[in-house]
Amino acid sequence: QVQLVESGGGSVQAGTSLTLSCVASGRPFADFGMGWFRQAPGKEREFVASISVSGFNTWVGDSVKGRFTISRDNAKNTVYLRMNSLKPEDTAVYYCAANNFGGRSRVEYDYWGQGTQVTVSS
Repeated sequence: QVQLVESGGGSVQAGTSLTLSCVASGRPFADFGMGWFRQAPGKEREFVASISVSGFNTWVGDSVKGRFTISRDNAKNTVYLRMNSLKPEDTAVYYCAANNFGGRSRVEYDYWGQGTQVTVSS
C-alpha cells in the first residue's frame, strides 16, 4: 500500500502563486509515477500534471499549460505542483495520485491522497 498526503493548499488572490506538496509513504517512492488531478464542485476530476518514475518525462493539462509545473524529489518522497498566475477557475480540490508510470488518465492511477483545497479569488 501507498499513502499519499497532500499539503500547501489555501485561499489566495488571482495572479499569485502556490506550491502543493505530496508526500508518499509505504513503498519506495522511486517506483512510482505521480500525478496531480483536481475536482471543482459539480465537475469531473480533471488531469492537471504528471511526472514519470525517472522524472525525465512530464505531462501538463491544457488548462494549466505554461502556468503549472510538476517536479519530484525522490530523496524526500515528495512530488510538487508549482502553480503560477492562479485564476479563479483553478479553484478546486487538488489530489495527488500514484501509479507505476505517470500519464494523463485518472483510471490508470492506483493510489490517491485525500486532497487539498485551493481557492482563488478575483
